[in-house]
Formats: sequence, structure tokens, C-alpha cells
Amino acid sequence: MGGDTIFALSSGSPPAAIAVIRLSGPACRRALEILGGSVPAERKAALRSLRWPSDGVLLDRALVLFMPGPASATGEDCAELHLHGGRAIISAIEEALSGIEGLRHAEPGEFTRRAFANGRMDLSEAEGLADLLAADTELQRRNAQALAGGVLSRQVGEWRDALLSLAAEVESNLDFADEDDVADLSPGFAASCQKLSADLSQWLDVPRAEVLKEGYRVVIGGPPNSGKSSLFNALLEEEAAIATPIAGTTRDVLSRSVGLGGVPFTFTDTAGLRVETDDRIEQIGIERARGELAKADLVLWLGLEGEGPDGAWEIETMIDAPGHAGKVHPRHRLSSVTGEGVGALRDDLIAHARGAMPKPGQVALARHQRGLLSDARGAISDAAFETDMLIVAEHLRRARVAFDRLTGRAATEDMLDALFGRFCIGK
Repeated sequence: MGGDTIFALSSGSPPAAIAVIRLSGPACRRALEILGGSVPAERKAALRSLRWPSDGVLLDRALVLFMPGPASATGEDCAELHLHGGRAIISAIEEALSGIEGLRHAEPGEFTRRAFANGRMDLSEAEGLADLLAADTELQRRNAQALAGGVLSRQVGEWRDALLSLAAEVESNLDFADEDDVADLSPGFAASCQKLSADLSQWLDVPRAEVLKEGYRVVIGGPPNSGKSSLFNALLEEEAAIATPIAGTTRDVLSRSVGLGGVPFTFTDTAGLRVETDDRIEQIGIERARGELAKADLVLWLGLEGEGPDGAWEIETMIDAPGHAGKVHPRHRLSSVTGEGVGALRDDLIAHARGAMPKPGQVALARHQRGLLSDARGAISDAAFETDMLIVAEHLRRARVAFDRLTGRAATEDMLDALFGRFCIGK
């Protein structure tokens, strides 16, 4: 990677008003000279007539930009061709670029991977960029923007600097271990370790990124004919589930993701829970329903009061129906048929779910990021209470490795392949 020059369409699918083709690599300057006759002034857009290299036939009149490395997006020489966005024009330009020696089509995520390889961004910033491209809601966008902007990277850099200072003290004592005047670790060493460990603990307490990506998981549970599917449809404002008076209509788990008030949710309708049924298909649905209840961030319980999982919201449904089963202390009373109370439940869900989302300035951590921070915290905490300096040094080394894996200093190729494979071709 890096010896050849890559190119790709970086704008949306044609046809469009404008199409942008990006180039990165050592042959950018030569490609602009071949197609456009000359290279424009650095970082200034210039109008050029792009022509076939073989016969000089006009391909398009386009704005051309040239950004020399290393002060570019990828750290290499880069160029952009801002074309008219017709399919035939894009195809012809790509064919012309392919005919230039040393140029080839980019692979998914290859521009970003080159930026990572050339030190223009670290791993957590690249992960943030991938999340930004996939963001569907405002909360997802804000979290991804913070990661891509280096919020976590800068924090990890501060932690790593503090860790290196602690390690330097230990290494200094080990270097002079044969001297008679060697002192023990300073009285403040353990306190410094504990403070660093406490800082990491605060970050481990922030919301999980999975809640942002997958949505706040709300599972609707209860016995057959308690109104689960009707409430599921009412919350989604669509007929996603079949709702009938026939017991056991819902046989399987049905999930839908939706954004409400800028908050991502995943709502799940489940089979009616009852103790006995001779229907094997319904039995499987009940088993799956119990599994969904166990995984839920929140359960809306439509069954008998007090029989739902711990922490479930008691919901009294079908208040429009004569003789409906009432509850003494329901959180909400509603009718999915008339819509009474559904809006209040939806507003309550949005406010409640916001509490599980990152606050302004916070960054939600992905599972692997939390795992690495937890490893670092554990190692630093162990170092605080250890007296053998060799073991202390090993604990601090473990913490440094965890920090380096967070920012990509110690990333594996398989992990990098998985990350950059999430990007589109032109990114």
C-alpha cells in the first residue's frame, strides 16, 4: 500500500449535479498533467479541460484540485476532480485514469487506511469516521463526530503520558538496582496510580456505544391477548405486526428500529407468555420471548401487575374496552386503538432513553474500547498495590499495550481489515 496511486468516486451514486473523484498517491501530479495538461496551484481549484490521453478528445470540463502531501487527508499527494455527474462522464474519466500507469481503483476504506498508516488519524478517529458515515440519528452523529474529532484520542494520549511518567520512575529505580543509594518508589507513586485508575473508571461509566448503534431496546411483554402487537404498531405508527383477538397469533420475535425524538430505538414484539401450550411453534416463540426480555434495556409489561421482570414498566392497555384488566399503579394507561395515552408513553420513553445516551461532551465507548480501558485500569490498579518493582513495571507495560491498541499503535492486520472494510470505496 502506498506505492501505487488509487482513485475512486467519492460522491453519491450518479446521476447527480456534481461528481467528485479522489486520487491519492505519488502519481497524482502526473495524472493531472496527462488528463488536464497541467497541475493547478496547490490547494486552489482551477478549471481544466480533461481529455483522453490517447487522442485528446474532450471528456469533461471540470474543477481540479491538487493537495501535496504530507499535509493532505491521506498524508500523500492527493487530487480531486469535480466533474459533471452523469454516468457516462464518470465512467469515461475512470477508464482514462485506469489507463495511466501506476493508477488503480481504490478498495473499500483504502483512503482512510492510508490516512491511518501515514499518521493523519489514529484508530479511534478512524472508528469514529466509520460510525459517522453510518449515523442515522442526531445522537449517533454527535458521538461519531466527537470520536472522529479526536476526543478519545487526546484523552488516551494524556493517560499514556501520565503512565509513561510512572513507568520512568520504576525503570529508573530498576536501572540502579545494584546501587547502595537506591530509593524506593516515591510516596506519591501509589496515589498517582490510583488517580489514573479513577479517571479511567469515570470513562467506563459512560453509556455503551451499542445503545447508540443498535438503539435503546424496548421489549413489549405479557400474556396472549394483552395488546402487545397493537401497542407495537401504535408506537411505530405502522401495521408492522399482525394484531388479532386470537391467542398465540404472534409466534416469533418481531423487531423494528426507529428514531423517535432524535433517539434510536429498537422495539420488539414477542409471543404471548403462558405456562402451557401444545403448539411446538408457539413454545419456541415463548422461549425466544423470554430471551428478549432478558436482553432488554426496558420491558413494557402488559401482563398482571407485579409479574413482569424487575424494573419493567407496568402498562395498563385496552382502556377503551369494557371490563379490561386494570392495574393499581400503572406507569401509563392507554388504548392502542384510540391512541389515548400512546403519545404520553412515547414521550416518556424518549426522555428515559436519553438518560442512557451520552451527555453533551461525553463519548460512548464500543465494547472493545471498554474492554481495553478496563484492562488498562486493572493493570494500573494492580501496580498501585505492588511492592516488587519488576511486577510493577509489568503491570504498567500491560496498561501501555492496552492504550496502544486503543489508538492503533499495536493494531493487528485482521482488526484493521475488519474496520476499514466498513467504509465505502471512495472513503
